Amino acid sequence: MNTRLAAWAPVLAMSLAGPACENLPNETLKISPDTVAHRQLQTRRFDGADEAKILSASAGVLQDLGFNLDDSETHLGLIVASKNRSARSPGQVAGAVVAALLGIYTTIDESQLIRVSLVARPADTEVGSPIVNDMLVRVTFQRVVSDTQGRVTRAETIDDPAIYREFFDRLSQSLFLTANQT
Repeated sequence: MNTRLAAWAPVLAMSLAGPACENLPNETLKISPDTVAHRQLQTRRFDGADEAKILSASAGVLQDLGFNLDDSETHLGLIVASKNRSARSPGQVAGAVVAALLGIYTTIDESQLIRVSLVARPADTEVGSPIVNDMLVRVTFQRVVSDTQGRVTRAETIDDPAIYREFFDRLSQSLFLTANQT
């Protein structure tokens, strides 16, 4: 009897979950103009590049930027890295001191975990065009900020164009130097 119930469990779960999906607003699955802009910021095309060289150079750039490599699946073109940094700001500390003088205890941001996810994949080519080794590299930076009590106060994607520009500039330089070694 248990095996029969186990066989029907997925069907039962889908029949119960189906009606819940009917109530989603129409805008839920639409891509906003902001999404397109973020993807353009996070993605670069590298013409004539080899996937293995891109992944190796990307790992080196991330390490140069102070990241520790957490995971790498080269056959999937994926690298995940992270680093811990202080999240204290002088304004928050000053505010907490003033609050303490008034007898009010407040927490302040203390640390942040910055994570980066990088995916390299072959670029789509037009039908009938010659096969070229163009690669697309998409990198996203996120951070999770914790307060002095260890509670998460913020989790967000970092959208600062300077960070993405710096990463891709360094990656381009690394690939150029690797390609021109004698």
